[in-house]
Amino acid sequence: MERKIILYPNAFSDVGFEMAKKVEKELLKSGWRTVLCPAFIDTTAEVAPPSGFALSELETELNTAEMIITFGGDGTILRAARAAAETGVPILGINMGGKGFMAELEAEDIGLLESVANRDYKIESRMMIDVEAWRDGKIICRDFALNDIVIKGDNKVIDMTIYGDNERITHFSGDGTILATPTGSTAYSMSAGGPLVDPCAKNIIITPICAHVLEAKSFVLVSGRIVTVEIDHNKNVPAYISVDGGDHISIQSGDIIKVTKSERYTQLVRLTDRSFYHRISSKLVSQMRNP
Repeated sequence: MERKIILYPNAFSDVGFEMAKKVEKELLKSGWRTVLCPAFIDTTAEVAPPSGFALSELETELNTAEMIITFGGDGTILRAARAAAETGVPILGINMGGKGFMAELEAEDIGLLESVANRDYKIESRMMIDVEAWRDGKIICRDFALNDIVIKGDNKVIDMTIYGDNERITHFSGDGTILATPTGSTAYSMSAGGPLVDPCAKNIIITPICAHVLEAKSFVLVSGRIVTVEIDHNKNVPAYISVDGGDHISIQSGDIIKVTKSERYTQLVRLTDRSFYHRISSKLVSQMRNP
């Protein structure tokens, strides 16, 4: 494999691709080739790339790349992870967004890229989940996620029953439910009252959203379970599925959503010894103390 690294900046976080330029300069010193594949979160915007960069599409470069370096927040990593899931190309995140739980480096850490140049790094595998939506015995959509699958009513309360391996787990009315991976436990699931789970664990986390029943709690299941969500047949309430915060996929009463552990994994590059506990402390606890 050639010594090629994809630079994947979010143009609205890495303004002018300034950080990508700095990283490219460091990598070129060590004999790496780089290619710029911008991640345009707002696809209607026009952002002029810097001169001198080799520009390409992410999907075009993945088969011959050794690594992707993202510049942005967790959303940018999620976009890269979806593209890289089939090839297994590892991702190094440089946080230029908000909390950045998945990112390995902050902007001030780029001096650590020397380890990348020398291939002195570790790879951390993160579990992903697959989702299928069924209607009248037919699949109407199929997708996969690194963070979560969110099922919500379209501005209305929905009734749902959730099963694990065909055994009923819970039934409730509410705004919806989140089916998260351990990586996604620090995202929407946490905000909805779900547990924090070590991101290297293998679990499926079920977190109700604003349930209208006191007994509705989060469940943490082993990864081998088949989780099924049934939308109540008796109420014609529009709803939708969102995969890793992406576009809404319309579903309706009577549809069945099935979530299982995926055969795909996201590979994240680790250069530091910062643990999950350190990240939680630095990004959550410190914020509580210093709002």
